[in-house]
Amino acid sequence: MSQEKSKIEFLKEESRGLRGTLPEEINSDAPRFTGNAENLLKFHGMYQYKDRDKKKPGEESTGPKPFTMMVRGRIPGGRLTWQQWVAWDDIASRYANAGLRITTRQSLQLHGVLKANVKPVLKEIRAALSSTTGACGDVVRNVTQSVNPWGDPRLAQLDEPATRLSKHFTVASNAYFEIFLDGEPVVEEIEDPIYGKAYLPRKFKIGLTAVGNNSIDIYAQDLGFAATFDHKDQLEGYFVFVGGGMGMSHNDTETHPRLAELLGWIPQEALVPVAEAVVFTQRDHGNRENRTFARLKYLLDKRGVEWFKNEVSQRAQLQFEDRPLPPWKTPSYLGWIEARDGTLSLGFHTLSGRLIDSDRPLKSALRHIIETYQTSVQLTAEQDLILSGIRPQDKRAIETWLDSHGLNPLSPRKLYDRALTCVALPTCMKALAESERVGPQVFGQIQEVLDRYELNEKAPTVRITGCPNGCARPYSAELGLVGQMPGQYAIFLGGEPEGQRLAFKIKDKVKIDDLPQAFDRILGFWKAEGGRDEYLGDFAQRIGAERLGALL
Repeated sequence: MSQEKSKIEFLKEESRGLRGTLPEEINSDAPRFTGNAENLLKFHGMYQYKDRDKKKPGEESTGPKPFTMMVRGRIPGGRLTWQQWVAWDDIASRYANAGLRITTRQSLQLHGVLKANVKPVLKEIRAALSSTTGACGDVVRNVTQSVNPWGDPRLAQLDEPATRLSKHFTVASNAYFEIFLDGEPVVEEIEDPIYGKAYLPRKFKIGLTAVGNNSIDIYAQDLGFAATFDHKDQLEGYFVFVGGGMGMSHNDTETHPRLAELLGWIPQEALVPVAEAVVFTQRDHGNRENRTFARLKYLLDKRGVEWFKNEVSQRAQLQFEDRPLPPWKTPSYLGWIEARDGTLSLGFHTLSGRLIDSDRPLKSALRHIIETYQTSVQLTAEQDLILSGIRPQDKRAIETWLDSHGLNPLSPRKLYDRALTCVALPTCMKALAESERVGPQVFGQIQEVLDRYELNEKAPTVRITGCPNGCARPYSAELGLVGQMPGQYAIFLGGEPEGQRLAFKIKDKVKIDDLPQAFDRILGFWKAEGGRDEYLGDFAQRIGAERLGALL
């Protein structure tokens, strides 16, 4: 390996299995972790940050704000028992400053956890048979999985392989247990058989679904598996996709979002060997000199898909089979759904995945339903959640409870069904502009224009991020807003509802106050050019960036 490695590469190699100075710092009275320890924290499921709001309304200036932690769960497929949900809810109430937040990778995040509370939080998460290890950092992160409110036995067969992949790619180091759970230290740490001493060049994302159901946005994954089934509805194999990734950098044309590409089909017994081969190829050949170009997508750009396919085939000792990929037609999971076993599921929409008790007691209401009726929970990649295993006779009581607290599990309008935002300010250190906090305002402005032009039946997928990293997947949305500086956004158009096409930029640095006019011009032009007959993304692709940009 070249010696021109980034500093983080040396830090990982010399960390003694992701320990570094964390054993000393976690027990010190210092209010924050030092820089090197902060980087290693990510591998254990935490980011350190500082509240970037200079002053909130009604808040007195009492000196500098403390550094706190964002703690993220590793929850394969977003699946939780009711007991695990209750535990996360309790932890959020005791230690977090804004309840729970559902991520776009089917996980939960806690914000505002003080350094002194990190060990109690992780111990309680562990007691609930959950974990945070590997939820962040240069490893395989949370494995996403298609949702299954229908109790579909085909989709249910994906539970085991999703969990198996998650366990297989969990780091082998004992550091997490030693440092945060007061476990016995090992005498001599062995080198990780998957990751080695340096782990991966960058984060790595795996998703698992069934053909036809793209509820995990498979084209945004580093590695995606789409399951196929035989005539007896038994799992037989997978289509394999590689190279997806949403991140880019403003004003750097060498960086770009990328959609995953299909390598071919494999039998079901080859799942782990192929997954290993893909991860090992990225581990051994990925860019360790410049983290900007360290994701798998850039390795594919550099070496080519055919080279990568051959490398994976040799490592896994198999040949990919060419098969036609069935079309994607992802069903909605929101609202009441009758499952195959006669029970009910409730797909619950949550704007931006933020679960707090504010003007409406959303967090408490969900806790009441999940605990009272002992429902299982599946988080979704679109920041919603599904409550399953509900007896039909309990439906009326649940509806009455929600009505009495002013809560509706459905989204306000079709536009909101799939609208996403990232966390952004004030808790993300990379945010350049607002996202979650302006989401309701922006979505409302778009909705007003849709109403005016009677386009609600073709409401587009809309996603907002506060920086170009693309955590809310704006580059495959029909309409995406990407923060460039405070109060200013790049506008992207041309994505596709099933995530199979990238959007293109039509305008830079549009001020947030000018967005309503921009929406009116774009959607008005769409209506005038036959908006009822085609989706916004298809329309944008037909018209092109030059004409659309001229509108603004």
